[in-house]
Amino acid sequence: MTARCVMVLGTTSGAGKSWLATALCRWYARQGLKVAPFKAQNMSNNARVVAGGEIGSAQYFQALAAGTEPDVRMNPLLLKPESDTHSQVVLLGQVDEALSRVPWRDRGERVWPRIANALDELRAENDVVVIEGAGSPAEINLRASDVVNLRVAQYAQARCLLVADIDRGGAFAHLYGTWALLEPGERQCIAGFVLNKFRGDRALLAPGPRMLEDLTGIPTVATVPMWREHGLPEEDGIFDDRSSGAGEVRKTVAVVAYPRVSNLDEFQPLKNLPGVRLVWARSPADLVQSDWIVLPGSKHTSADLGWLRAQGLDAAIAQHAGRGGAVLGICGGLQMLGEALIDPHAIDSNRPGLGLLPLVTAFEPAKTVKRTAARFETIIGPWAALSGVSVQGYEIHHGRTVQHPAMAPARVVLPQGLAWQSQQGQVLGVYLHGLFEDAAVLQALFGARVPTLDSVFEGLADCIAREFPRALLADFVGQPGRRV
Repeated sequence: MTARCVMVLGTTSGAGKSWLATALCRWYARQGLKVAPFKAQNMSNNARVVAGGEIGSAQYFQALAAGTEPDVRMNPLLLKPESDTHSQVVLLGQVDEALSRVPWRDRGERVWPRIANALDELRAENDVVVIEGAGSPAEINLRASDVVNLRVAQYAQARCLLVADIDRGGAFAHLYGTWALLEPGERQCIAGFVLNKFRGDRALLAPGPRMLEDLTGIPTVATVPMWREHGLPEEDGIFDDRSSGAGEVRKTVAVVAYPRVSNLDEFQPLKNLPGVRLVWARSPADLVQSDWIVLPGSKHTSADLGWLRAQGLDAAIAQHAGRGGAVLGICGGLQMLGEALIDPHAIDSNRPGLGLLPLVTAFEPAKTVKRTAARFETIIGPWAALSGVSVQGYEIHHGRTVQHPAMAPARVVLPQGLAWQSQQGQVLGVYLHGLFEDAAVLQALFGARVPTLDSVFEGLADCIAREFPRALLADFVGQPGRRV
């Protein structure tokens, strides 16, 4: 078989590409079709462990929505920013140090054959491939090195939807301007415009969609309402205070938002819990009302630790723990909680830690990328409810953490160097990502459950069924029907 391809492009980052691609994966799967997601190049520090290595979290969730096993071909090129001018390059699931040193504009032709081959293989195995673009296809400064937007669309002969975030304002200008900057042959890929995140009276949109079609020849095929509570993690893990902590707030969780923060999508289940409020912490004032402080993962641990100190957050975190407040460090956050970061191989850099756990981390060239299951041993203090709980998650990190040889040891609460706790109990550090996606953990800590991912995917597909013409989606893939 050779799959038909449907592609979601956006006028900007954050327009809703990942959300719509995920919804389409589930919608087409519900028609009885074999579906796979694809994004040629993703720039994100949110990643998941799959067979063969790691891919962007968005494609991981899209694969689950499609009812298929995630694999590295679904996101062949993943760029993980380590600074404003440098990213670690992950090619087909594995870090490629040589490619990481290649200038951006020279990288495209080197990686395109691998990207095209991954797409060809997925098309050969599926009925439909739902492709997600990146940023905007109108970034004309990058056109010559494009490997993710119109080059993919034309290669796959994909029917493309162009999405704009109308809540930002200027949506008609964004759609028209994007279309106008495309080459004539590229414009032919665009089959419809989508207005996303609409609030208010739809009648007020008229005559905008008709005028836009008169200018471009492209219809506006759907207007999707604002829906903050859909339950799907945002691609970059960003949450909004306005949509968290519904009802009476019983627990406030402050997540420290350093510049190279990673894997924030794992906190989405907390956002869905009634009575829990999530806030970003960028200054000591943001921690004042918090019950828990979370130091999440980081793509550049020592640099983010330096930033944390510059904001005065180090003292505020120590004071919180000293008053009996709970502190949790995950992966890079665990490494920060220790006594020192040691970098003999120039992977990160040397830096003293926060000193809240008697641990030392040495960065190593080999990157740990694996799924992990373990069982908590006896835990005390605010985390005691986790005692004996079996958990599943994933590890993505450079570095090995051990007890400081000259200090009283921390309490080992997960085996094989996965988690430690301070002797007083307030501070817990774990290497395992995905704790709050584990139903057993949520039940133990909050006595509550959140909607399953499958129910979230069903809700997204229901939205597609309401807002998009079925005939249009059917036409995109040649009248989908149940496979024999």
